Amino acid sequence: MKSEPYISIRNLYKTLGQQEVLCGVDLDVQSGETLVVIGRSGGGKSVLLKHIIGLMKPSKGEVFVEGVNIADVSERDLAPIRKKVAILFQSGALFDSMSVEQNVAFPLHEAGIKDANIIDQKVAEALEVVDLAGEQKKMPEKLSGGMRKRVGLARAIVSNPACILYDEPTTGLDPIVADGVNHLIRRLQKRFQVTSIVVTHDMKSAFHVADQVAYLYEGSIYFKGTPKELQASEDPNIKNFIEGRSEESQQA
Repeated sequence: MKSEPYISIRNLYKTLGQQEVLCGVDLDVQSGETLVVIGRSGGGKSVLLKHIIGLMKPSKGEVFVEGVNIADVSERDLAPIRKKVAILFQSGALFDSMSVEQNVAFPLHEAGIKDANIIDQKVAEALEVVDLAGEQKKMPEKLSGGMRKRVGLARAIVSNPACILYDEPTTGLDPIVADGVNHLIRRLQKRFQVTSIVVTHDMKSAFHVADQVAYLYEGSIYFKGTPKELQASEDPNIKNFIEGRSEESQQA
């Protein structure tokens, strides 16, 4: 018997200004799996992520996290859900005035943990997981782009979330550093059995980390399946996206 999905999205609509960004999204994410959401830039992928953590409210529809419809709960009632669902923003979103250890410890302080020894231990463990052991005292300005992403990820996992949302985790990184981030996403899934949603238009990253892939097109889910099923698709729309072919190149 199949268990209930960790995240379930039903008939989700979101209008921003005059633009309907999401147009009836239906999507399930099973506990412990990595779902990659692909789609064109500006197509609503990041907007979708923000609904899953409650940073945006739907114009219409439902977003269930562990069976709770977060579209209907207050900001106060979202707090325990946000402890279970962490997000890694594109830039890493570090506080530039804080050291690495202060950035990573921030969620622990927010959770009310006051024991300095416990905080130091959890920060050290999180940095070890992302291959940044011993970098506690560095300031963000001294970090490379890849290191900033890793510190952001350490901050995301320091509170042991059940789910991690990744917003374009390899954007702006060279191929070698991006490959390292992809391996790290997979490693975290295996080590902690976290549920992961990765938003990207980097197809190499998508095929590397995904258990399931969802293609967001014109505001709704056009395709959902395994990476092999995506690669085998003969749908022209899917093939053009995977191979990076524009309409102009097809007409040339």
